[in-house]
Amino acid sequence: MRIGFIRHGSTSWNKEKRAQGSSDIHLDEQGRRDAAKLGESLLNEEWDRIVSSDLSRAKETAEIIGRFLQIDVITDPRLREAGGGQIEGTTEQERIEKWGENWRELDLGIEKEELVVERAHEALNDLHDHYPDQNILIVSHGSFLRHFFKSTLPELNHEKHIVNTSLTVLRRNGDNWVNELYHSTSHLD
Repeated sequence: MRIGFIRHGSTSWNKEKRAQGSSDIHLDEQGRRDAAKLGESLLNEEWDRIVSSDLSRAKETAEIIGRFLQIDVITDPRLREAGGGQIEGTTEQERIEKWGENWRELDLGIEKEELVVERAHEALNDLHDHYPDQNILIVSHGSFLRHFFKSTLPELNHEKHIVNTSLTVLRRNGDNWVNELYHSTSHLD
C-alpha cells in the first residue's frame, strides 16, 4: 500500500496567517491553480482512491485532483485539521494582544496532538484493512499531517513548514511506514 499525503491548496486565511483549525474556509484562486498543477503532475502515476478531510479547502483540492485522475473523492472527518479552539480565525499578533506572549501555555481548547495522531492512525488502519493493495491519495491539513508524520517518521526533520499542495508519499510495510517522497512541491515549479 502506498499513500500520498497532500496538504490542501491555499486559502485567504493561509495568506493572512490566520489559524484555520476546523473552521470551514474555501480555497482561493491560487489554491485551485496549485491543486490543478498537482493533479496534472500525478497523471502518470498509479492511484486508486482519493480520501479527503470533509472540510471545504481539502475536499475541493481533492476534487480538482480527482478530475484529472478520474477518481471520485471519499470524505472522512477523521482527516480534519487539528481543532484550534479559541485561536481559530486569529493571527499570532491578535493572540498575543488577547492572551499575552505565553498564549501557547493556556488552555484555549486546542485539540491535543495525541488525539490528532490517534484519529489519523485509526483512519489509516481502516483504509489499510479495506484497501490493502491500493494506492491512495489523502488530502488533509498542515497540523494534522505534521502530527502524523512526527509520530510515524520521527527520524525526519519536522520543523519544516508543510507547503500547500505539497506531496509526501509513504509505503506501508506491515506495521511500518517507509518514506518515498517528503514534502515535494516540484509540481509548483
